[in-house]
Amino acid sequence: MALTGISIRTAKPKAKPYKMGDSLGLFLLVQPSGSKLWRLKYRTGGVEKKLSLGSYPETSLSGARAGRDQARKLVADGIDSAIEKKREKLRAKTEAENTFDLLAQEYIEKRKREGWSASTASKAEYFRLHLSPGIGGIPIADITPADLLAVLKKIEARGNLETARRTLQFASSVCRYAVASARLASDPTRDLRGALIAPRPKHYGAILEPKRVGDLLRAIDGYDGHMVTRVALRLAPHVFVRPWGTSPC
Repeated sequence: MALTGISIRTAKPKAKPYKMGDSLGLFLLVQPSGSKLWRLKYRTGGVEKKLSLGSYPETSLSGARAGRDQARKLVADGIDSAIEKKREKLRAKTEAENTFDLLAQEYIEKRKREGWSASTASKAEYFRLHLSPGIGGIPIADITPADLLAVLKKIEARGNLETARRTLQFASSVCRYAVASARLASDPTRDLRGALIAPRPKHYGAILEPKRVGDLLRAIDGYDGHMVTRVALRLAPHVFVRPWGTSPC
Protein backbone atom coordinates (compact mmCIF):
# COMPACT_ATOMS: atom_id res chain seq x y z
CA MET A 1 0.00 0.00 0.00
CA ALA A 2 1.40 3.37 -1.01
CA LEU A 3 2.41 5.83 1.67
CA THR A 4 0.46 8.98 2.46
CA GLY A 5 1.47 12.23 4.13
CA ILE A 6 -0.59 11.35 7.19
CA SER A 7 0.86 7.84 7.59
CA ILE A 8 4.39 9.26 7.39
CA ARG A 9 3.76 12.07 9.87
CA THR A 10 2.11 9.80 12.41
CA ALA A 11 4.68 6.99 12.17
CA LYS A 12 6.20 6.46 15.64
CA PRO A 13 9.69 5.13 16.40
CA LYS A 14 10.10 1.62 17.78
CA ALA A 15 12.87 -0.22 19.59
CA LYS A 16 14.32 -1.32 16.26
CA PRO A 17 14.39 0.34 12.80
CA TYR A 18 11.46 -0.61 10.58
CA LYS A 19 10.43 0.01 6.98
CA MET A 20 7.30 1.58 5.55
CA GLY A 21 6.98 0.59 1.91
CA ASP A 22 5.69 2.88 -0.84
CA SER A 23 5.99 1.58 -4.42
CA LEU A 24 8.57 0.62 -7.04
CA GLY A 25 11.24 -0.06 -4.41
CA LEU A 26 10.82 3.18 -2.44
CA PHE A 27 10.48 2.87 1.35
CA LEU A 28 10.78 4.98 4.47
CA LEU A 29 13.14 3.72 7.18
CA VAL A 30 12.00 4.82 10.64
CA GLN A 31 14.85 4.85 13.14
CA PRO A 32 14.57 4.36 16.95
CA SER A 33 15.75 7.96 17.29
CA GLY A 34 12.66 9.13 15.39
CA SER A 35 14.45 10.12 12.20
CA LYS A 36 12.82 9.02 8.95
CA LEU A 37 15.04 8.19 5.99
CA TRP A 38 14.07 7.64 2.38
CA ARG A 39 15.65 4.62 0.72
CA LEU A 40 15.27 3.03 -2.71
CA LYS A 41 15.84 -0.66 -3.30
CA TYR A 42 16.83 -1.57 -6.86
CA ARG A 43 18.75 -4.19 -8.81
CA THR A 44 21.55 -3.66 -11.29
CA GLY A 45 23.65 -6.38 -12.86
CA GLY A 46 21.69 -8.94 -10.84
CA VAL A 47 22.79 -7.36 -7.57
CA GLU A 48 20.38 -5.73 -5.11
CA LYS A 49 21.42 -2.26 -3.96
CA LYS A 50 20.01 0.57 -1.87
CA LEU A 51 20.14 4.29 -2.57
CA SER A 52 19.64 7.12 -0.07
CA LEU A 53 17.13 9.75 -1.20
CA GLY A 54 17.30 12.07 1.79
CA SER A 55 15.34 12.35 5.02
CA TYR A 56 11.78 13.32 5.90
CA PRO A 57 10.52 16.07 6.16
CA GLU A 58 13.42 17.79 4.33
CA THR A 59 12.56 15.52 1.39
CA SER A 60 8.80 15.23 1.00
CA LEU A 61 6.93 12.18 -0.24
CA SER A 62 6.58 13.71 -3.70
CA GLY A 63 10.28 14.63 -3.69
CA ALA A 64 11.27 11.09 -2.74
CA ARG A 65 9.09 9.68 -5.51
CA ALA A 66 10.67 12.06 -8.03
CA GLY A 67 14.13 10.91 -6.88
CA ARG A 68 13.00 7.29 -7.20
CA ASP A 69 11.75 7.84 -10.77
CA GLN A 70 14.97 9.57 -11.78
CA ALA A 71 17.09 6.79 -10.27
CA ARG A 72 15.02 4.09 -11.96
CA LYS A 73 15.42 5.85 -15.31
CA LEU A 74 19.21 5.87 -14.86
CA VAL A 75 19.16 2.16 -14.04
CA ALA A 76 17.03 1.50 -17.12
CA ASP A 77 19.68 3.33 -19.16
CA GLY A 78 22.38 1.10 -17.69
CA ILE A 79 23.68 3.65 -15.16
CA ASP A 80 24.13 2.64 -11.53
CA SER A 81 22.34 5.33 -9.48
CA ALA A 82 24.52 4.85 -6.39
CA ILE A 83 27.73 5.22 -8.40
CA GLU A 84 26.33 8.23 -10.25
CA LYS A 85 25.44 9.88 -6.93
CA LYS A 86 29.01 9.40 -5.71
CA ARG A 87 30.28 10.92 -8.95
CA GLU A 88 28.01 13.94 -8.48
CA LYS A 89 29.36 14.47 -4.95
CA LEU A 90 32.90 14.19 -6.27
CA ARG A 91 32.18 16.64 -9.08
CA ALA A 92 30.66 19.13 -6.62
CA LYS A 93 33.68 18.80 -4.31
CA THR A 94 36.07 19.22 -7.23
CA GLU A 95 34.28 22.34 -8.46
CA ALA A 96 34.38 23.87 -4.97
CA GLU A 97 38.14 23.29 -4.87
CA ASN A 98 38.69 24.70 -8.37
CA THR A 99 37.66 28.33 -8.05
CA PHE A 100 39.44 30.82 -10.30
CA ASP A 101 41.34 32.30 -7.36
CA LEU A 102 42.70 28.94 -6.18
CA LEU A 103 43.71 27.91 -9.68
CA ALA A 104 45.35 31.29 -10.29
CA GLN A 105 47.43 30.85 -7.13
CA GLU A 106 48.29 27.31 -8.15
CA TYR A 107 49.34 28.53 -11.61
CA ILE A 108 51.58 31.26 -10.15
CA GLU A 109 53.24 28.77 -7.80
CA LYS A 110 53.84 26.38 -10.70
CA ARG A 111 55.46 29.10 -12.79
CA LYS A 112 57.63 30.17 -9.84
CA ARG A 113 58.92 26.59 -9.54
CA GLU A 114 59.63 26.68 -13.27
CA GLY A 115 61.81 29.75 -12.89
CA TRP A 116 59.68 32.88 -12.69
CA SER A 117 61.54 35.69 -10.96
CA ALA A 118 60.09 37.32 -7.85
CA SER A 119 59.21 40.46 -9.82
CA THR A 120 57.39 38.50 -12.54
CA ALA A 121 55.43 36.54 -9.94
CA SER A 122 54.58 39.81 -8.20
CA LYS A 123 53.12 41.22 -11.42
CA ALA A 124 51.03 38.07 -11.91
CA GLU A 125 49.77 38.38 -8.33
CA TYR A 126 48.84 41.99 -9.09
CA PHE A 127 46.63 40.85 -11.97
CA ARG A 128 45.10 38.08 -9.83
CA LEU A 129 44.07 40.65 -7.24
CA HIS A 130 42.32 42.66 -9.96
CA LEU A 131 40.27 39.58 -10.91
CA SER A 132 39.63 38.21 -7.43
CA PRO A 133 36.70 40.42 -6.32
CA GLY A 134 34.69 39.66 -9.46
CA ILE A 135 35.40 36.02 -10.33
CA GLY A 136 37.83 34.75 -7.70
CA GLY A 137 35.26 32.68 -5.81
CA ILE A 138 33.51 31.22 -8.85
CA PRO A 139 34.34 27.64 -9.94
CA ILE A 140 36.43 28.10 -13.06
CA ALA A 141 34.16 25.79 -15.07
CA ASP A 142 31.23 28.16 -14.38
CA ILE A 143 32.94 31.38 -15.47
CA THR A 144 31.47 32.86 -18.64
CA PRO A 145 33.05 35.43 -20.99
CA ALA A 146 30.48 37.95 -19.68
CA ASP A 147 31.66 37.40 -16.07
CA LEU A 148 35.24 38.14 -17.01
CA LEU A 149 34.39 41.04 -19.30
CA ALA A 150 32.49 42.77 -16.49
CA VAL A 151 35.66 42.76 -14.35
CA LEU A 152 37.85 43.96 -17.20
CA LYS A 153 35.46 46.77 -18.15
CA LYS A 154 35.69 48.15 -14.61
CA ILE A 155 39.47 48.36 -14.97
CA GLU A 156 39.07 49.90 -18.41
CA ALA A 157 36.57 52.49 -17.09
CA ARG A 158 39.27 53.80 -14.75
CA GLY A 159 41.42 54.55 -17.79
CA ASN A 160 43.81 51.65 -17.15
CA LEU A 161 43.67 50.24 -20.68
CA GLU A 162 47.02 48.46 -20.59
CA THR A 163 46.26 46.94 -17.18
CA ALA A 164 42.93 45.64 -18.50
CA ARG A 165 44.66 44.08 -21.51
CA ARG A 166 47.35 42.41 -19.43
CA THR A 167 44.83 41.23 -16.83
CA LEU A 168 42.98 39.49 -19.66
CA GLN A 169 46.26 37.88 -20.75
CA PHE A 170 46.81 36.58 -17.23
CA ALA A 171 43.24 35.25 -16.99
CA SER A 172 43.73 33.46 -20.31
CA SER A 173 46.95 31.86 -19.03
CA VAL A 174 45.14 30.57 -15.93
CA CYS A 175 42.28 29.20 -18.05
CA ARG A 176 44.68 27.48 -20.45
CA TYR A 177 46.40 25.91 -17.43
CA ALA A 178 42.99 24.71 -16.18
CA VAL A 179 42.29 23.16 -19.59
CA ALA A 180 45.70 21.46 -19.64
CA SER A 181 45.12 20.05 -16.14
CA ALA A 182 41.66 18.68 -17.09
CA ARG A 183 39.67 21.07 -14.90
CA LEU A 184 38.14 23.15 -17.67
CA ALA A 185 36.73 22.08 -21.03
CA SER A 186 37.60 25.24 -22.99
CA ASP A 187 39.09 28.67 -22.43
CA PRO A 188 36.30 31.30 -22.09
CA THR A 189 38.74 34.15 -22.71
CA ARG A 190 39.00 33.19 -26.39
CA ASP A 191 35.64 34.87 -27.00
CA LEU A 192 36.90 38.21 -25.65
CA ARG A 193 39.37 38.98 -28.41
CA GLY A 194 38.72 42.52 -29.56
CA ALA A 195 36.37 43.29 -26.66
CA LEU A 196 38.73 45.72 -24.93
CA ILE A 197 39.89 49.14 -26.10
CA ALA A 198 43.37 48.79 -27.58
CA PRO A 199 45.77 51.13 -25.74
CA ARG A 200 47.60 53.59 -27.97
CA PRO A 201 51.36 53.16 -27.79
CA LYS A 202 53.23 56.13 -26.34
CA HIS A 203 56.42 56.81 -28.22
CA TYR A 204 59.38 58.32 -26.42
CA GLY A 205 62.24 60.29 -27.85
CA ALA A 206 64.84 58.15 -29.59
CA ILE A 207 68.07 58.65 -31.49
CA LEU A 208 67.74 57.10 -34.91
CA GLU A 209 70.70 58.54 -36.87
CA PRO A 210 74.01 56.65 -36.52
CA LYS A 211 76.00 59.90 -36.23
CA ARG A 212 73.93 61.07 -33.27
CA VAL A 213 74.41 57.69 -31.57
CA GLY A 214 78.14 58.30 -31.80
CA ASP A 215 77.66 61.75 -30.29
CA LEU A 216 75.75 60.22 -27.40
CA LEU A 217 78.42 57.60 -26.73
CA ARG A 218 81.12 60.27 -26.72
CA ALA A 219 79.05 62.41 -24.34
CA ILE A 220 78.67 59.44 -21.99
CA ASP A 221 82.39 58.77 -22.17
CA GLY A 222 83.12 62.38 -21.28
CA TYR A 223 80.74 62.53 -18.32
CA ASP A 224 82.68 63.22 -15.10
CA GLY A 225 79.90 63.20 -12.51
CA HIS A 226 79.24 60.68 -9.74
CA MET A 227 81.09 57.39 -10.21
CA VAL A 228 77.96 55.20 -9.92
CA THR A 229 76.20 57.32 -12.55
CA ARG A 230 79.24 57.11 -14.84
CA VAL A 231 79.31 53.30 -14.59
CA ALA A 232 75.53 53.04 -15.17
CA LEU A 233 75.68 55.28 -18.25
CA ARG A 234 78.54 53.31 -19.76
CA LEU A 235 76.76 50.01 -19.08
CA ALA A 236 73.38 51.09 -20.52
CA PRO A 237 74.33 50.95 -24.25
CA HIS A 238 75.46 47.33 -23.81
CA VAL A 239 72.31 45.97 -22.15
CA PHE A 240 69.45 48.22 -23.40
CA VAL A 241 67.05 48.31 -20.46
CA ARG A 242 64.14 45.84 -20.84
CA PRO A 243 60.70 47.53 -20.58
CA TRP A 244 58.28 46.68 -17.73
CA GLY A 245 55.63 45.68 -20.23
CA THR A 246 56.99 42.17 -20.90
CA SER A 247 54.18 39.74 -20.12
CA PRO A 248 54.55 37.52 -17.03
CA CYS A 249 52.16 34.97 -18.46
